[in-house]
Amino acid sequence: MGIKAYGQLGAISEISFGAKLKWSIADKLIFSKWREALGGRVKGIITGAAPCSVKIMRLFNAASIPILEGYGLTETSPTLTVNTLEMDGIMLGTTGPLLDGIEILIDTNVGDYNEDEGEILAHGPNVMIGYFKKPEINAQVFCMINGKKWFRTGDIGKLIQEPTGREFLKITDRKKELLKTSGGKYVAPAPIENRVKEDFLIEQMMVIGDRQKFVSALILPAEEALRNYCTKKGLSCANLNEMIKHKKSQKRYQKIIDKYNPEFSHVEEIKKFRLIASPWLPLHEDGAEAELTPTLKLKRRVIREKYKAEIAKMYIDSAVPS
Repeated sequence: MGIKAYGQLGAISEISFGAKLKWSIADKLIFSKWREALGGRVKGIITGAAPCSVKIMRLFNAASIPILEGYGLTETSPTLTVNTLEMDGIMLGTTGPLLDGIEILIDTNVGDYNEDEGEILAHGPNVMIGYFKKPEINAQVFCMINGKKWFRTGDIGKLIQEPTGREFLKITDRKKELLKTSGGKYVAPAPIENRVKEDFLIEQMMVIGDRQKFVSALILPAEEALRNYCTKKGLSCANLNEMIKHKKSQKRYQKIIDKYNPEFSHVEEIKKFRLIASPWLPLHEDGAEAELTPTLKLKRRVIREKYKAEIAKMYIDSAVPS
């Protein structure tokens, strides 16, 4: 199997002899076993519902198991955009180019968004006629622009044009999940969460800051990775709850935050965080309300309520951390 090193725009990159040698060794010892475990005939894997880490996609692409991210809703039957195996059909970090016959409009008029971003509106033969006997809701989710009926997806995004002229859709957040700080600044939590979660020590994370002076976060550590770290540092710990209380563990996670904060604007930087020991699950055997949806999206309301005491402690001091 040949080497397929996909770049940001999908083109196969030229790699050095040393990189080829390393890839060949990794392919023989690791990647070939991955392909065999998946049946040996996988041409590509399509993913949706939630953002996939670019870091993970690069890794699987290197293993000749392309991960192709797509986007759509039940109301759009369901696909609007999807990355493909064509040379100009993949751009990591996006949900791909539009399907034939579908139009996308980025509405920047209603809301306070970053440059080139807005609510994603869809038009095409796959878009539903409307919700059955719910005229009030239909009036909210449909709008007329330039004589066309557009469906409001509730997602925020932008169109990115590659050198060939092909446009790719990038999802940046959910409209209803935008945070508004007490200073009136809007913050999209999902891009921050997805970026910081690329660190192997973080399992889950939720950004907080609505009507607050600064942005903070609840972090659920990756237990096995943190256990290995504690063992390496000679820290005695019986469970995750004990691990997160160690000062060295706290400092390690602060180092992670310090690493990623410069990638965000000042208002988006995480000023404080709390480590959480209880796992976030889509289903609890004891009947407790789940923190995740079946597709592993955060149930933000549930998490905020469950950890309201921890959140309150982060904002006791009214001063904004430097």
